[in-house]
Amino acid sequence: MKLSHQHYVRCLANGNYTVKLHFAEIIFRDNRFFFSVGRRMFDAYIQEERVLKDFDIEKEAQGVDKAVVRNFTALVENKILEIRFHWSGKGTTDVPKRGTYGPLISAISIDADFNPPDDRKKKVLITVGTVVLVSSLILLILGILWWKGCLGGRKSREQELRGLDLQTGFFTFRQIKAATNNFDAANKLGQGGFGAVYKGTLLDGTIIAVKQLSSKSKQGNREFVNEIGMISGLQLPNLVRLYGCCVERNQLLLVYEYMKNNSLEHALFEESRLKLDWPTRKKICLGIARGLTFLHEESPLKIVHRDIKTSNILLDGDLNPKISDFGLAKLYEEENSHISTRVAGTVGYMAPEYALWGYLTYKADVYSFGIVALEIVAGKNNMKYRPNENFVCLLDWALVSQQKGNLMDLVDPNLKSNFSKEEAVKIMKVALLCTNPSPTLRPTMSAVVSMLEGQTAVHELIMDPSIYGDDLRFKALREYFDQIMGQGSDDTQSLIHSSDATWIGSSATLSSQS
Repeated sequence: MKLSHQHYVRCLANGNYTVKLHFAEIIFRDNRFFFSVGRRMFDAYIQEERVLKDFDIEKEAQGVDKAVVRNFTALVENKILEIRFHWSGKGTTDVPKRGTYGPLISAISIDADFNPPDDRKKKVLITVGTVVLVSSLILLILGILWWKGCLGGRKSREQELRGLDLQTGFFTFRQIKAATNNFDAANKLGQGGFGAVYKGTLLDGTIIAVKQLSSKSKQGNREFVNEIGMISGLQLPNLVRLYGCCVERNQLLLVYEYMKNNSLEHALFEESRLKLDWPTRKKICLGIARGLTFLHEESPLKIVHRDIKTSNILLDGDLNPKISDFGLAKLYEEENSHISTRVAGTVGYMAPEYALWGYLTYKADVYSFGIVALEIVAGKNNMKYRPNENFVCLLDWALVSQQKGNLMDLVDPNLKSNFSKEEAVKIMKVALLCTNPSPTLRPTMSAVVSMLEGQTAVHELIMDPSIYGDDLRFKALREYFDQIMGQGSDDTQSLIHSSDATWIGSSATLSSQS
């Protein structure tokens, strides 16, 4: 996080305003872990006048995840309101993690204490700060509409985004050019459906990965805002960290932490793949499961990722997995049984009920995890591997092998005998539970973690693959995939673009306006 954050509200009528600052501590946790010892203290300034000194959210709110609001009066004299938060130097600096001790603000509301010239009271809601709550995403949309009305006329997407206070740090285009050596081809890490990804080094020595969204992408604007809104407020070891963005010179750039070992897809399937031993594969599988558990059940924002696949799992220098690419993610409200939405995801990883009917719940991510877990054990791509013409994909082969009691046939031959057969069978059985055609019968991700850690037994579910293969949902899904993956017409092919993976995507990605 930055040590200082400045926020501006422009085009205001001059006069007095009531400013409400909304705070909630959602990073430092009140638990038995080392996260609970972290403390943040910062000052708040409005129009360069300090209104809060050594402010400690947890202390003022008397706990974490509790809202506290402070009201102030501000005088606007030049149509601009400035609000600044500055680290006071009195909080912790390295506990629990360096960079998480800076200022924290959830939202700001501003009310005019007078009637504007048009006799209507203006209320400006802007989303600010370093952590995004559910309301922040709504306010982000309102901010776009307000900005258009303020300046009038239709604006380009870059102008619209530049006018927003996006929920992350900002980089100048000059900084990004210098860091990537003017986007040198030698620094290119990969190419996705929404642009290229480059390696870069900031002046302080921090290595970064820069995703350059293509200006030609019709969905780039939506994906860009969605990615920032979803990921900037989430801090977890198993989620890739977003450092900031750049909206300048017709450029849309996202800046992430650099992941030394590329993607899981690269590690498993590429010619220059890594030699992943069994303990590492087990660690990767468990790490992905924990990351999804956080998104589904523990995060302040309950999120369905919608595009879990090997190319969206990145590996750091120690081969720890991190979930990336939240451009297609959806907020999941617990009171709703499901989200009705058009399909946007990757063929071979999408759950049947979602691919066919747009019926989306967090169980769609569970299905995708099951596919990824099978790929980790087998070292084979679900859509590209067919042992013979009798099988549709890796999953189909796994189901047949389970019925015949030959699950060990799936294990990657590169592991040879240096692995635990018991653990391998456990992961494959859990994976098959996750890929049940019925979302109701799939376990939650917290239950998956419990099974993988050996805390609960794995309840094996045997399904007749012939019945599964003839099941209407699976049969229709197979025909649907065959049509998409086949040669098809130009209209069909236009629905497919390469993955928006942070590094390199080899699977086709199907995406439509949600």
